[in-house]
Amino acid sequence: MSTSPETSPGTSRETSRETSRVTSSAGPASRTAERLRELRAEGRAALVGYLPLGFPDLAGSVDAAKAMVAAGVDIVEIGLPYSDPVMDGPVIQSAVERALAGGTRVRQVFGAVEEIAATGAPVLVMTYFNPVLRYGVDAFARDLAAAGGAGLITPDLIPDEAGAWIEASDRHDLDRVFLVAPSSTPERLASTAAATRGFVYAASTMGVTGERTTLGTRAAALVADTRAAGADLVCVGLGVSRPEQAADVASFADGVIVGTAFVRPLLEAQDRAAGLAALTKVAEGLAAGVRSADRTIDR
Repeated sequence: MSTSPETSPGTSRETSRETSRVTSSAGPASRTAERLRELRAEGRAALVGYLPLGFPDLAGSVDAAKAMVAAGVDIVEIGLPYSDPVMDGPVIQSAVERALAGGTRVRQVFGAVEEIAATGAPVLVMTYFNPVLRYGVDAFARDLAAAGGAGLITPDLIPDEAGAWIEASDRHDLDRVFLVAPSSTPERLASTAAATRGFVYAASTMGVTGERTTLGTRAAALVADTRAAGADLVCVGLGVSRPEQAADVASFADGVIVGTAFVRPLLEAQDRAAGLAALTKVAEGLAAGVRSADRTIDR
C-alpha cells in the first residue's frame, strides 16, 4: 500500500477527477468507528488484520479470516487481488499472484465478505481503485453494502479525486478509509480527516508493506498530528509484526493494522491445517500485545 498518498501511483490517470471537496453526510454510524470506540471505552486499541482474497484459495481465505477473528482480531481487511500491486511488499505480492493465478475475481469478494461478517467483526475491503472503477463505483458500493461489508480502504485514492466514491459511500452507508503518511502536509491531513469515514489509516513509515525490525519514529507524531487536524480515530499500519511492536503502537493509536505477519504463515505452511495453526498463533500473540499496551497518550 502507498505511504505517500499525495503522489499515489495511478490516481491521476485511473480515477475520474470529480474533485469537489465532499465530507461525510449525517447518517447511520460507521460500524468500524463504533467498534473502535467500544474498544477505546474498554481502554484498548483494536487489532486489525489483513489477508488477500483467494489465498491460498477462495475458501481458504475465508477460513483464515475467521480464524483470525477467533484468535483475537477485532476488524478484518480483505485485500482485493490486483495485477499491479506496486505498493505491496514481496510477501503480499506473492500471495496476490497466487490468488490471481487461481482465478480469483472481483465479484467473489462480496460472498467472502458476507461469510466473514457473520462472525460479528467489521469487514473492510482493501483495494486499489481501478478494480472499483471497472466494476462501477456505485455498483461496487451497493453490492458491498448488501453483503454486510463495512467499507473500503483505498491506498491509491486521495480525497481530492474521490468524489464518486464519497457520494457512493454516503449513499450506501459505507466507511471510506484514506491514508496519510509521514510526508503528508498539514493541509493533506486536514482534508483526509474531513473526508474519511471510519478511521484514518496512518502509514508508520515510508515504503511498501512488510515486516520491519523497528517502526518509523514518526508514527506517534503522525497520529497526534492527524488527530489535531480533525480525525477522531486513527489506526497505524506498515511494519508491525511482533507483539511488542503491536503493544507500542496500541499505546498511542486506536488500532494496530497487521498484514504481512498474517500472510507469511499461510505462504510458508506445508498444508492448510498447518497454515491455520500458525496464523492462529501469530494472531493470538499480536492480540495479547495489543491488549497489554499502556494507554498513556492523552486524547
